[in-house]
Amino acid sequence: MSKKAVIFDLDGTLTDTLKSIWKSANLALSDVGLPPFEIDRYRYFVGDGAAELVKRALVANGDTELVHLDEMAESYRKYFEKYVNYEVKPYEGIPELLNALKEKGLLLAVNSNKPQERTVNVVEKNFGKGTFDILVGQSDERARKPAPDGVFYIMEQLGLVREEVIYLGDTCVDMKTGKSAGVYTVGALWGFRDRQELEENHADAIIEHPMELLKYL
Repeated sequence: MSKKAVIFDLDGTLTDTLKSIWKSANLALSDVGLPPFEIDRYRYFVGDGAAELVKRALVANGDTELVHLDEMAESYRKYFEKYVNYEVKPYEGIPELLNALKEKGLLLAVNSNKPQERTVNVVEKNFGKGTFDILVGQSDERARKPAPDGVFYIMEQLGLVREEVIYLGDTCVDMKTGKSAGVYTVGALWGFRDRQELEENHADAIIEHPMELLKYL
């Protein structure tokens, strides 16, 4: 069955958002009296939503009892609201991929663990309104990734069955999400993690450049 839609992860797949997360989290760490991390450490803090990112940063900083959890979480929300688009940009090849998919008549969706409002903000700032057919961020209405709820919601809203969908992401969370939803799952090597992680989490395919996705349609 030919594919009719591509569901994209956001951070590390469509857009390079690492600097926005790094800046916000390091400022929040400073607020609770803890030292900052180098940016590459955040590649492994991200992927499961803001709450988990804050927990991982605290634990890595020695706060294993999460004494500063509430304070840092509040600071992170404050800073991230300000810096959500700090040096954020689409990855090379992503705009061309989106144009090619639209020319072929495919539906486009985003499934992110970023809060819904932030997901919409980042997508519309970088790609404009109307590029994607549906944007799904973290909300109280659905379990966050790696639960398949967001994928199922997108398929229901767009009238799709799983055989018609490709899911593209860059982390183990994305591979687990796509596989648990039963859709064809592709790993992106330009994002936050490496080939080994994608292979260990059973990616159906792994690509080095966005335009390679076209051969899996």
